[in-house]
Amino acid sequence: MIKILTILGARPQFIKAGSVSREIAKHEGITEIIVHTGQHYDANMSDIFFTEMQIPKPNYFLGIGGMSHGAMTGQMIEKIEEIATHEKPDWIMVYGDTNSTLAGAIVASKLHIKLAHIEAGLRSFNMRMPEEINRILTDRISNILFCPTDTAVNNLMNEGYDKLDCRVIKSGDVMQDGAIFYKSLCVKPSFDIQEAFILCTIHRAENTDDESRLKAIFEALNEIALEKQVVLPLHPRTKKMVENLNIDMQKLTIIDPVGYLEMVWLIEHCSLVMTDSGGLQKEAYFFTKPCITLRDETEWVELVECGANVLVGANKAKIIKAYKNSLESKVIDFDLDLYGGGKASENIIKDIMAYK
Repeated sequence: MIKILTILGARPQFIKAGSVSREIAKHEGITEIIVHTGQHYDANMSDIFFTEMQIPKPNYFLGIGGMSHGAMTGQMIEKIEEIATHEKPDWIMVYGDTNSTLAGAIVASKLHIKLAHIEAGLRSFNMRMPEEINRILTDRISNILFCPTDTAVNNLMNEGYDKLDCRVIKSGDVMQDGAIFYKSLCVKPSFDIQEAFILCTIHRAENTDDESRLKAIFEALNEIALEKQVVLPLHPRTKKMVENLNIDMQKLTIIDPVGYLEMVWLIEHCSLVMTDSGGLQKEAYFFTKPCITLRDETEWVELVECGANVLVGANKAKIIKAYKNSLESKVIDFDLDLYGGGKASENIIKDIMAYK
């Protein structure tokens, strides 16, 4: 019997991990213990969330969050080490690039437990991002690095991982597995939605904490909203900054943050996505929607290369130009197999069970 200790902290990580957990449940020779660090705990991370999303409920909840990076990561390491010592797993599995990811990776390394990193090899090449540090450090001490794309594999090869004692595997992207699974379960939000609306999200600190960037983005959105409905689920951080700066939002359709099944409906039915989220860029592609990314760089460069994604930063003129270009009959090939076609979870479990 193979025992996996899975470390999760952010809501998107649970959605991704749900696909792998459902695959694990198909195999008698493997069991999973789930640890929720509490890093991004909110009211939606409750029993009903796990029930509706068909995600296994965590075996452990640590309640660690709302503090500095160092304090948070340190407390997570301490608690995860206690659990790992008690459970004696064969593997520790981590996802993405959060503090929870790094904490789980450090525990695995110190206790000599095999480490699997899902979403390995991603790089923004911006060392000011805490997530970039977490990715790099976690990759370096992993036994298996499950890369979602060819670009991620190439990043690791360029860093010399072919010479290290680890396995680099292109597994595909577990987010696509989840998108396929949840598409049939999506729920329409309860507000007035026009045809061909634009779905927009803004939450990254590089935008919300920079007055000039935030104002430029909203100026562009207000101008675009004169032609098309712009639906903006307003993140609490963004709401606070917008209110402090007295930024006009009257032309936009502002709604409270929605659950994941409602977000899937919005992605499925919109005509265009505008976002600074990493995950939503890919989900737009999964649902064949063009995407305008309100950032200066992206980890998902293959989406830019194939024309499905346009990087505009926080430049008002570039945002409006990208919007107008999206109205033209530009053909985007959404049939490219960039992310594994929904087989990532199956590939991951197969490789873990075969590992010697």
